[in-house]
Amino acid sequence: MTILHAGFTQSNFKTFTLVITNASIIDPASGRLIKNQLLAISGDTIKAVDDTKAASKYKADQYFDAKGKYVMPGLWDMHVHFRGGDSTIEANKALLPLFLAYGVTTVRECGGDITPSVMAWKKQTANGQLPGPRIFTSGPKLDGPAAVWAGSLPVVTPADVTAALDSLQRIPSDFVKIYDSKISGDAYLGIIRQAKKRGMKVTGHMPFTVELKEAASLGMDGSEHLYYVFKACSSKEDSITTEIRNSEHTDHPIGLFGALPALFNTYDSTKAENLFKYLAAKHFSITPTLFISKTLSSIKETDHTNDSLLAYIDPKIQATYKGRVNGARRQSEAATNFTKRYQALCASLVPKMYAAGVNIVAGSDCGSSNSYVYPGSSIHEEIKLLAASGLTPAQALKTATVNGSKFFGMEAFFGSLQKGKCSDLIVLDSNPLEDIGAIDRINTVLSHGKLYSKSDLNALLASIRH
Repeated sequence: MTILHAGFTQSNFKTFTLVITNASIIDPASGRLIKNQLLAISGDTIKAVDDTKAASKYKADQYFDAKGKYVMPGLWDMHVHFRGGDSTIEANKALLPLFLAYGVTTVRECGGDITPSVMAWKKQTANGQLPGPRIFTSGPKLDGPAAVWAGSLPVVTPADVTAALDSLQRIPSDFVKIYDSKISGDAYLGIIRQAKKRGMKVTGHMPFTVELKEAASLGMDGSEHLYYVFKACSSKEDSITTEIRNSEHTDHPIGLFGALPALFNTYDSTKAENLFKYLAAKHFSITPTLFISKTLSSIKETDHTNDSLLAYIDPKIQATYKGRVNGARRQSEAATNFTKRYQALCASLVPKMYAAGVNIVAGSDCGSSNSYVYPGSSIHEEIKLLAASGLTPAQALKTATVNGSKFFGMEAFFGSLQKGKCSDLIVLDSNPLEDIGAIDRINTVLSHGKLYSKSDLNALLASIRH
């Protein structure tokens, strides 16, 4: 048998679906830039990584020369929503190409009311029928009775917990998302206990009647936004929680926003440091969602009518933006100013949590009702804000590549461009390790084994323009 190249014989010399040459590969986990690399890809899997000098031994159906470009894993947005009822199904479906245009190859959908459609899109994107990101979904949120968000499953009793989790497993959902508009502390903790017995991942909001360490001790895997970790950083957390519990069934219950000033004034850096170490030991994930907080707190002073991306948002979804806008306009100037000071303090926690080993994941919270937080572009802004909070560019990129897969325990297949791993990737015109803004300069996207050039991405955008 004739040896063609080291490691290759006549019998295993084969054609790959795609070979990328001259790539400068970015490894977000290490922050390294590896130059002159070749990637041999078949479908959704990288079959070989080699020096470009060995290109002659790789035969492919398609070749891509990445000379002068930077190649990295596709971006993950770990907090998106598809929702708004049956009348918005097509409007939500039209958002999928927008994610791809910004290099978002995976999303974690955190609860809505059109789950059957989301499950269909999940299958269709995976098999190449529909251009769009890989989808992980929670299915419906779990909440108390008469929940704020349509489609939520009401949970009050232990029997309700069983029924709700049975329903999610029948879908089947990829994780459990709990919301906090109406749920009791007992029901909330009951969901975590039973979900962990079933081996289900759990994340979400948290009623202020519950303390974060209590939920984490039961095995909760993550927390969305920073309200709940911030509450746990208060030196008066116990007494404030007791006061909230005592007010729960009175005429004047203390809600999340009512408690924030007291939590802000009792923030304790030592308690925060100890908390972060505890959460890291529990392999806990936190989704800061800095960009949506900044966007919503600035609505009163920002004119979004000329946003270029509004052209790609269906009017049915644009109509849902009015709720947040009207709420922001009703807020007093003092409340708005406090919110911005609170957000600044929250953002300062991000590098401290990261340094302690907490799994920080990038999420935008884009979707219906979340005003002017556009799919795709919003995760870019989130990554930039994470870097502005004190993370290095490599660390910020890691939150949107490696760390999402860690939440799901799938880092063996996702998060880096190595042999045997997922081939979802983006090609950039400049180096984001030097300038995090380079993530905006997308040249090409590979998703589910299909290569999208800049012109392909522009054509996708044109197809959903209103």
